[in-house]
Amino acid sequence: MSEQESSQSDRLVTELRPLLGMLYDDDTVSGLADRLAAIARKSAVPDRPVPRMINEAPDSRLLLITYGDSIRNQHDSPIKVLHGFLMRHIGADLGAVHLLPFYPSSSDDGFAVVDYRMVDHHLGSWEDVRSIAADYELMVDLVINHCSRESLWFADFISGREPGRRFFITLTEESDTSAVVRPRSTPLISAVHTYAGIRHVWNTFSDDQIDLDFSNPLVLETFVDILFYYIAQGAKLVRLDAIAFLWKRLGTSCMSLPETHVVVKILRKLTDQTTPDVRLITETNVPHEENVSYFGDGDEAHMVYQFSLAPLLLYSYVFGDASYLTTWAARLSPAPAGTSYLNFIASHDGIGLRPLEGLIPEANVARLVERMHERGGFITLRDAGDGVQKPYEINIALFSAFAEAMPAYLAAHTLLLSFQGMPALYVHSLLATPNDLDLVEQTGRTRSINRGHWELSCLEARLADPESAQSRMLNHCRRIVACRAQQPALVSTDSTQAVSPSPPGVFLLRRDCPQQALVVAASVLDEHQEMPVSGTGIPQGTFTDRLTGNRIDVGETLRLAPYEVIWLDVTDHNQTGR
Repeated sequence: MSEQESSQSDRLVTELRPLLGMLYDDDTVSGLADRLAAIARKSAVPDRPVPRMINEAPDSRLLLITYGDSIRNQHDSPIKVLHGFLMRHIGADLGAVHLLPFYPSSSDDGFAVVDYRMVDHHLGSWEDVRSIAADYELMVDLVINHCSRESLWFADFISGREPGRRFFITLTEESDTSAVVRPRSTPLISAVHTYAGIRHVWNTFSDDQIDLDFSNPLVLETFVDILFYYIAQGAKLVRLDAIAFLWKRLGTSCMSLPETHVVVKILRKLTDQTTPDVRLITETNVPHEENVSYFGDGDEAHMVYQFSLAPLLLYSYVFGDASYLTTWAARLSPAPAGTSYLNFIASHDGIGLRPLEGLIPEANVARLVERMHERGGFITLRDAGDGVQKPYEINIALFSAFAEAMPAYLAAHTLLLSFQGMPALYVHSLLATPNDLDLVEQTGRTRSINRGHWELSCLEARLADPESAQSRMLNHCRRIVACRAQQPALVSTDSTQAVSPSPPGVFLLRRDCPQQALVVAASVLDEHQEMPVSGTGIPQGTFTDRLTGNRIDVGETLRLAPYEVIWLDVTDHNQTGR
């Protein structure tokens, strides 16, 4: 080790110790800090290769969320088929790929991990994964809260062997868990037959997903090693799955506890000082204020999911009322320097309803739930305590949630791409995939409605038809993404965002940077509108809509066609004061 490397390692150890001291006893901290630093230092690779499709401005990239087998054929590994499809049909318009858990798993489509260091042979190999990482920024999941009951760790627990013997949380049947906030209505504790008798283990999500005990420092050390293993395979973005549930303390909600934030700070400290091109993303499907707390003081997540944005966009277009979206966006604080929001309208999971708490009245949430029922969706419930169950998530394909109405569907995605942050599209939203009720029947899981599979030949036949929903959606998004990359106000890291007052049928957003000023105006109504511009901050004059290239005259009113979105370039007005 060089003198410079030794100095950097010493500094990392010194900075880790006070953080670890918030979790573990003094006798543990010193040795643990040394071992964690050694793991991170071992994985530091000078001049790590840069994926070919990378654009220097992070917010200009499009992230695609996909399972390894969302697109497949009869001959090749699904991950290889996916890679080929992306290169042929999206290419440089795509900057990053979130490859959802591709590890051997016993349930939940990959999120009950059996072996964290293997690729499920049904999906492909590490070589296939690294090939995607060579072309795109690769995002992987660190499924950190729980593992499969079929894992070797849990086999250790049952037989009383190390290391797994102490990897899980055990309770008594009489333990008071009434304060615990749940994302499910299933039992929190499962009885397990072990060699030492019946033990009761904590399982937040299902009895096949057993929560890990991070009060055991070896668990943290193990997951640091796994994190840096993924980085060595080419991962540049790491999603900390279900991180809000990580640390447990009876008598509390066991949600986003201070210790959980400390763990995120430790992971951030390790990556920043050894692999600074890696970014951590926290997945916290919780109310907005709790969600953004994972930025910390700029020392936790590099990116936080905008969980409230997805249901707010859906509500706006389904009911032609953007007032709740306007109120929320107007209060949205900028991300701390060096961090960003991850914006999405749909994902592999359902549309979360907890992020609407405090933003939309419960009666209106119930109205949205009912409308989604009418459009073929399902609702999962969570245990809110005292035997009360509340809607937690809408399970529905986004295209079906929009009643397959293409004008509103395209407009919602255009508006999504207008927000400050990195935009992410789920593969089935990008491909306008409707509800897969057959898969729900096959699996017995309501989330399967939005987790289907395209046969490559069928999909490419749809894309060859310019009138198909799949062709229209993919071509629209490619055009919008390419246009967005040319707008400094939308992609510059120093761009600001401000929301203007507007009628309920319109959403107004202002994006500014030194090079450009852009007004985003979006109609959420299926009818023509004339909106008074007085008090909105929209200047009067003739300006260019960067989406179409058309010149638009703005007088005392702004005219919008049904579901129209415009990116009005008002830069010249700002410079001349006209």
